[in-house]
Amino acid sequence: MPPPDPAPDPAPEGLPTLRIDGAVATVCLRRPSRRNSLADEDLQALLAAIAAVDAEPQVRVLVLAADTQGQPKPVFSAGYDLGGLGADGAGPQLFERIPDALEAARPVTVCALNGSVFGGATDLALACDLRLALAGSVWRMPACALGLHYYPSGLRRYAARFGIDLAKRAFLTAQPLPVEVLAAHGLFEAVVPGSDFDAALDALVQQAAALAPLAAQATKRSLNEIAAGRYDEPALRARERLTQRSGDFAEGRAAFAERRAPRFRGV
Repeated sequence: MPPPDPAPDPAPEGLPTLRIDGAVATVCLRRPSRRNSLADEDLQALLAAIAAVDAEPQVRVLVLAADTQGQPKPVFSAGYDLGGLGADGAGPQLFERIPDALEAARPVTVCALNGSVFGGATDLALACDLRLALAGSVWRMPACALGLHYYPSGLRRYAARFGIDLAKRAFLTAQPLPVEVLAAHGLFEAVVPGSDFDAALDALVQQAAALAPLAAQATKRSLNEIAAGRYDEPALRARERLTQRSGDFAEGRAAFAERRAPRFRGV
């Protein structure tokens, strides 16, 4: 009897990948053996992927995911590779561009937090519009334990998403916070066990993808501006008028009257 075929090799690790499937784009971190820590080359790839998604108008949802295969305990990302934290500060400044780009991305963004998350990677999760967490995972922000004052936009997101008291707890204790504790403060759409994670993620993505894209994308932009203290009523009114005159709004009203699912086209 011939020997059994060897098990297939795992997918090679490397730079983050981008996959576009209709209305949904997925950017996946791919260094599980390094707990998906992010070096400068990964950050550049992430910037390019986000820009590529923004240039595809059919994409309505962008999912940020991570490969956790082979890890003893799933880690979505350990954050920025500390080897890049040089005295010149170039690494952190590059890192800051990633969550800023995620937050400003045109589609609705979903963080598929399928493991624990640490350091700067927590800001990637905060920069997304919606978040799903794996039960039993932890969230840790060790900046002060490393002697680092965090960058301004990251502090803003922490204060806005966590609230000031919980943000202080994260930074000024540097202790791991169970995702179940954060869920009680509304940070996640759901915290689910591993056996249910993929199904829950798909349901959340499909809910977001089914929205009228003009309205969802304009509303996302307006909410982010308000959260950042940039309330501009004329700009918000202009977006309101744009959606009121859109074909999507007409389709939404027709679908409601006819008791059917709407077919939005983003116009």
